[in-house]
Amino acid sequence: MEKFKRLKNEGNDFVKMGEYDEAINKYSECMKLNAEECTVYTNRALCYLKLYKYEEAKQDCDHVLQIEDSNIKAFYRRALAYKGLQVRKKNMAGI
Repeated sequence: MEKFKRLKNEGNDFVKMGEYDEAINKYSECMKLNAEECTVYTNRALCYLKLYKYEEAKQDCDHVLQIEDSNIKAFYRRALAYKGLQVRKKNMAGI
């Protein structure tokens, strides 16, 4: 559990510095230690959103909502992911 906390805190620090790829790596390592901790999924979803990886963000949020069906952050970040996917779809249609 101590390693999990350390990795999560390192991920949070990377987010604060805008190092989203590094944060994703830390959160992914956390998931290997505890796949049921929803916070690391919503945190990783935030990173994916910042990197315009909307499908990945949506998948993380979907996972959280299967565990906690009333997780507000997961709903909000999934909505942002859907919005990003819609914008991308419209842009592709215009090409």
